[in-house]
Order: sequence, then C-alpha cells, then structure tokens
Amino acid sequence: MTNSNPPVLETKQLIKATLIALIVGIILLITTVLPAEYGIDPLGTGKLLGFSRLYQPEEEASTAEVSAITQPISRRVLKMENAGSGPTVLRPKEADDPAPEKQLSERQDSIQVKVPAGKGIEYKIYMLKYGKVKYEWNTNKETVFFDFHGDVKLKKPGNNDYFESYTVGYSDNMIGTLLTSFEGKHGWYFQNKGKKDITVTIRLKGQYSLIKPV
Repeated sequence: MTNSNPPVLETKQLIKATLIALIVGIILLITTVLPAEYGIDPLGTGKLLGFSRLYQPEEEASTAEVSAITQPISRRVLKMENAGSGPTVLRPKEADDPAPEKQLSERQDSIQVKVPAGKGIEYKIYMLKYGKVKYEWNTNKETVFFDFHGDVKLKKPGNNDYFESYTVGYSDNMIGTLLTSFEGKHGWYFQNKGKKDITVTIRLKGQYSLIKPV
C-alpha cells in the first residue's frame, strides 16, 4: 500500500534552509551583482572573478547639454505680415518677365550647411521662371528658424530689394516642392538661436543650378 502523505519538514529544517538561501543570496549580491551592475566591489571578488569588467557607467550629460535640453528655444509668434520684404517694397517688373522656352537641366544634390550658434546663414540655388525642384532638409532634431524665399533677378540690384517668402517657421525637418514664379535665387535663411552649431543637410532634385559661395 502506497503512502500518499509526503514528508513534512520540521521547523528547524525550514529555518536552516531559509538561512542558507539568504546567505547564498548575499554572497551572490556582493561578489556578482554589485560589481557587474553598479561597479561596487567591497571585497575585490568582482575584479578577481571578472565581473567588474561588465560594469559600464552611464555617461552624465554636461551642464551645457542639460541646460540646452531643459531650456526650450524662445520663439516669437510669426505673423502673416512678417513674410516677404513687406508692403513698402514694390514687386519689380522683372518678376513678370516671360518664362524661358527651355528649363535648366535636371539634377540632384546633397549639401550640408553649418549654421553657427547664435547666428544665421543663407543657402540658395538659381532657378528660371516656372522651374521645379523637390527638396528635403533636416537638422538631426535641432530646431532652427527658417525663411524659405526667393529673390527676383534684377537688372539693377539695390540694398532693399524685393523678396517673396514661401514658408517661414521653426522646424528640424521639412520636405516639399517649389514651382518658381520668377527667375532668380531661391532658398533658405536658417537662424540658429541655440548655443551650439547646427548642421543642416539639404537634398535637392529638380531644375536648378548651384550658386558658388562668395
């Protein structure tokens, strides 16, 4: 006849087993877990057994980086009246010149533009009237102020010439297509209001020519 009653551990045996498990846990904590996870090795066993090499301290952000993260860049509210050269600058007659019979050859390029901290910079391409270009730009998540605009090709350029804004705002990435309404220079003014330089990567595909930097 089979005995269905399993053996019952005595109280002393339970206490002994619990103490042994507790001691083993403490030993593993001191010799393995603390050196490997937290870099704490009070007995030197972590270094001896090689567990200390598993510890990789987290890089602490510098004060400047923390400040840049916690303090958002101030942004002025943009108004429709801020777009373009303003009502006091008249649209030149050259803007209404007829389109050429043939557009510039299609091409594609990738350009990187460095915008210094606290400053602004322009990048433009040359296009004929009714030329078309597809564009993309990004800053790797660093926000910049931008004014995407065009300057009319003038016979006699002045100091306060007409320009037309297509899009003005704050962003770290944008895509779109431009169909020009006049011949001239078209592109972006980027302004960096942060405390470190920002690189803008621009991709272009369409009917345009690059402008050599002065």
